[in-house]
Formats: sequence, C-alpha cells, structure tokens
Amino acid sequence: MAVPKQKQSHARTSQRRARHKIAAPGYNSCPHCHSPRLPHRVCPVCGYYNGREVITADAERAD
Repeated sequence: MAVPKQKQSHARTSQRRARHKIAAPGYNSCPHCHSPRLPHRVCPVCGYYNGREVITADAERAD
C-alpha cells in the first residue's frame, strides 16, 4: 500500500482545495419572453416551458 513519505504542507493542501469551488449556474434566455432563466425549468416570469404555458406565473404569486 502506498504511503506518503512526507507530510503535505498546509499551503499545498489549501491550493488543492481552492479548486473545489462551486461554479455559478448557467442561464439561458426564455424563448417566449427573453428573460433569463435556468435551463430545463419553467420560466418564472411568463410560466412557459417547451413552447406551452405550464403555469400562470404572476397570477398565482399575487394571491
């Protein structure tokens, strides 16, 4: 079994862990209203997905 010959320094450990950051999600524009939205999600502004209205977006939030 492989065993490290020397202890890894704190600086080297921190440099390795610095690349484990999370990436920001990519946004697409809605083809119906052109507002930014997450891909494969219903548009929160107009309520459309895949060319058809799935929810009435602003009417449900006003209640």
